[in-house]
Amino acid sequence: MALDQFEEDPASPKEMGFFEHIDELRKHIIRSVLAILICAVIVFLNKSLLFDTILFGPMHTDFWTYVQMCKLSHSLTGTDVYCLKEMGFVLSNIDITGQFSQHLFIAFIGGVIISFPFVLWQFWIFIKPALGSREIKYARGLVFYSSGLFFIGILFGYFVLSPLSISFLGSYRVSELVSNEINLESYVSFLSTLTFATGIIFEMPILVYFLAKIGILGSGIMRKYRRYALVVILILAGILTPSPDMASQIMMALPLYGLYELSIIVARRVEKNKMK
Repeated sequence: MALDQFEEDPASPKEMGFFEHIDELRKHIIRSVLAILICAVIVFLNKSLLFDTILFGPMHTDFWTYVQMCKLSHSLTGTDVYCLKEMGFVLSNIDITGQFSQHLFIAFIGGVIISFPFVLWQFWIFIKPALGSREIKYARGLVFYSSGLFFIGILFGYFVLSPLSISFLGSYRVSELVSNEINLESYVSFLSTLTFATGIIFEMPILVYFLAKIGILGSGIMRKYRRYALVVILILAGILTPSPDMASQIMMALPLYGLYELSIIVARRVEKNKMK
């Protein structure tokens, strides 16, 4: 559905004063906050699904990602070199309020993720009356494409980056004399931050679209510095995937480079529309 099919607010920001703008913005912020809180409450009430199935999923050796890695290992090498046989750590909690506070924290993160399309739509409703017909035409599909890229990034972070990082870091030892007892807060923070950050990174084509619209960034510059961008992507992939094997880093670098190439296509399309 095109974004311009939504009804506009009866009062146009072009006709409103400063405080009327603030009041209108306040309404959209309140709606967004309420949506986040409602979704967070729903997530909070589903504790077993939230923790046992989702958050602690990458801790199980039969997690989807580990199973696929094992199948790939047998197909390519004929061995089980990439098959995960056991997790090298256990979770612990040393804070009396730790489990409850982490429950609240991850419920809020879940609320933000689930309500992301609605929050973005509220932002669009606020700025849309201030745009001309041409700007509205070019921004058509903003909520749909931004939400799609965000959720794809979330899935990629959860099913690819997080399992690879958790399995490597959780089993890494400097000595057999030291066992890995990971604090619950550390595990939840690491998993949620990495997953959420990946969702934000996947918004790169949308950012490039707006930068190209205002003339700050162009497809020519991005093509010119493609080789340097590839080096940066490889470095970023090495940082985001602490596992030393090349397979993990390539799995991270390929989607990032694909996003860069997609951003070039987006910038080129913006330039063609400007010429027309």
